[in-house]
Parts: sequence; C-alpha cells; structure tokens
Amino acid sequence: MINLILCGGNGTRLWPVSRSLMPKQFAPLFDGQSLFRKTVVTNSAVCESQFIVSNADQFFLAKDQLEAEGKKGSKFLLEPVGRNTAPAIALACLTLDPEEIVLVSPSDHVIRKTVEYKKVLLRAQELAKEGNLVTFGITPTSPETGYGYIEAEGENVKRFVEKPDRVTAEKYLLAGNFYWNSGIFCFKAKTFLDELQKHSPDILEASKKALAGTAIEAGEPIRVGLEDMKAIPSNSIDYAVMEKSNKVKVVPSDIGWSDLGSFDSLYGEYPHDENGNNVNPRHIAVGSKNSLVMGSQRAIATIDLDKMLIVDTPDALLVAPLSSSQKVKQVVEELKVRGSDLISVPQTVNRPWGTYSVLESTDRYKMKRIVVKPGKRLSLQKHLHRSEHWVVVSGTATVTVGDRLFYVRSNESTYIPVGTAHRLQNEGKLPLVIVEVQVGEYTGEDDIIRMEDDFHRN
Repeated sequence: MINLILCGGNGTRLWPVSRSLMPKQFAPLFDGQSLFRKTVVTNSAVCESQFIVSNADQFFLAKDQLEAEGKKGSKFLLEPVGRNTAPAIALACLTLDPEEIVLVSPSDHVIRKTVEYKKVLLRAQELAKEGNLVTFGITPTSPETGYGYIEAEGENVKRFVEKPDRVTAEKYLLAGNFYWNSGIFCFKAKTFLDELQKHSPDILEASKKALAGTAIEAGEPIRVGLEDMKAIPSNSIDYAVMEKSNKVKVVPSDIGWSDLGSFDSLYGEYPHDENGNNVNPRHIAVGSKNSLVMGSQRAIATIDLDKMLIVDTPDALLVAPLSSSQKVKQVVEELKVRGSDLISVPQTVNRPWGTYSVLESTDRYKMKRIVVKPGKRLSLQKHLHRSEHWVVVSGTATVTVGDRLFYVRSNESTYIPVGTAHRLQNEGKLPLVIVEVQVGEYTGEDDIIRMEDDFHRN
C-alpha cells in the first residue's frame, strides 16, 4: 500500500506560526517535529512508500523532512496551482499500477491512538482489495458544526451530510450512527479512476491530457504545466466521487483524530501544567491558567490571564481569547488587504539550497542571514532595484559576479551592483553562513530574475 499525502493548503488558521511558505503541516509544532513527519511515521506502519502531492515551494520542505525520517526515493507530483483534492488524487493514481492500494491522507492531521489506527487501516485495505472506495468515519466526541458527517449502517454508507447547525449536530451525536468525515480514504487506483470516469469524466479526461504533456522521469518529481493544471475542473473527492458512488464503505474509527483547524484544538494536543497552561519554559505565569502561550525566543510573562491565546514570533504577535481563535482568518484577510507579506513569509524561509532569515527590514534596506548547504548553490540571478553586500561569517563562498569567479572566506566581503548577474555557492563540506545587506528602492523577494537554476524554479 502506498501513502498518497496531500500537502496543499496554507494553514493560515494557525497564523502567525503557519505561513504559506511554512504552512502548519511543515511547521515544528511538536518538539521540533511537524505534522507532516508525524503523518509519514504513523502511516509507515502499514504503507511501504510515500507519494507526495504538493506545490513547488513545499516540495523542498517535504523532501528535507522525508530524508530526516530516513525516507528516500519517495514520489512527488508538483501542482503549479491547486485544483482541489479530486484532480490531485486523479493525477497521482494515473501514474500508479492500477491494482495499487492507495491510502489518501491529509498531511496536517493528528492521530493519537496509533494502535487502533493500524487496525482500521488494515480493515480499510481489505475492503479496498474487494473494489470499494473506503472512507474513515471518526467516532464523534462532541456536536461539532465544523465537520461534514457520514451516516452509516455498519460499514455501509447511507449518505454524506454537509456541516450541520448545532441542534442537528447534537441529534447526530445522540443517534450513534453518524461519523465525522475525516478526509482519509483508501482504494485501488483503478477503482477510483473507474468511479471518477463514471461520475466526473471531465476531471479524468483533463487530468489525462495534463499528464500527456508532462515529462515523467524516474526519480524526478512530476511537474504538471500551469495551463494544463488550470484546464482541470476544480472539485473535491467528496463531491466528484464519494457522494455519488455506490461502492463506498466506511470504517468506524475511534483513533484520537484531530484536524488541528484552530489554536483551540492545538491547545488540546499539548501537555499542560497544574494550572492548565501548555508547558512552555519561556512562559512566566503569575495567576494565569488554562491558556495557550507559544513562543520560544523571548520570555513571555502573563498575569491573571484565563483561557487566553498568545503566539509570539519574531515578526508578529497574536493575542486573543482562546475561544476566539477561529477569528484568526479575519486577521489574515486584513493582512491581505494591506498587501503584507506576513501571511506568506516567516522569519526563516527554507529554500532547496538552505535557509535565509530576515534580521531587519526597512524601506531602503534589508539584512539577512543566509545559510547554504554543502554542495548547493543559489540560482544565477540579478536584481533590478537593489545592490547587495555579502559578508562571510563561516565557511568559504564561491562567488560569481558578472564574468568573475572568486572565493570569499570568513571575515571577508564582496559587493554586487544593481543589475549584475551573480551566484553564491558552497563547495565545502560544512554549511556556509553569510550576512547579506540589500540596499535599494525596493527589496521585495519578487525582484529576482533567474537566469540559471539547479532546482527548475522560474
């Protein structure tokens, strides 16, 4: 069985911890471990391999975290633009053996009861081998209005239900045969494609055309073209297939599941001290209780707070009643209106060649700490609005400026004029660390003209 992990989504409901360049599934929310890594480890109990569907920016995050778990050789499919879950799954299944059993899982859910989860996975695998489309129905613990529901009779699905109001959700909870729709599925690749052909043939045909125009090479990520991807109708697997098919089975699942859709739900996943606060060595609590306080760089002192949320990051601070954490999306919308990059760029940004951290930024200059991995190099590029000064902190930089190639060692520096082609490379065996000072009328990240790139970025 192969684990098809869907990594789309920006996770902005957990802003400012989660940003589009470091969405919640890849953020180190649990003692340095991400939800994505937890998903890989948990599903590896049954799945032999992984197939990751993500956008281009997330590819390198996923690749690095897979390697950190000792998982090499995983397949990747990169979407230039999201078209919802049905096309993502269709594109992946079209590249697999038709008889392959596929476990489709989101990358940002928590499953606490791993022993029970393995049991339901094995049952789902049995049902999938029989030609069924299998969904996992989470045993509800409260009348939630934020989830879709599945009404079942044993393992037979009677109907899918949209998110209900409070009164209806309470009735579902009392009935005992309604389950939360988890968004986890299991089936043969062939079964899914056959049902997609029957119920949403336009998605299947457009997906086939998209792959026909895509170069597929062993060991390389499958990169679907932008226009081909746009031509695929956008739809979820639920609407496109599951709610229409007569081959659907459900496995009732009491597995300690959460989709971590808010800080309120994240609070429940952390260990708490005797006052009900999450355990955080940087938090100094005086009379404060039942609160979620996140932040690892500065000391955070609170006095007489109850059921509050404080999220401290180097460039943004969020304070709210914990019960109002769903309103974070309104903050994100306001940031969009203001044109702020706070919704997309964290202080430290991962790149395929390493990382950069913004140390200071003003209208006329920006300072960065750049770390280049051994054997990696940045793109050959130029900027139209800024010059750059590089100071090497540790390691030796191989630098291209115009037609010159030279070395810059620790405590040495160099200068790149506006509009000049340049490249930074680490030929050493240790990380290269530099401080970059950008000076100019505009220092945005989109002022990059790439001329050559090892990672196939535009």
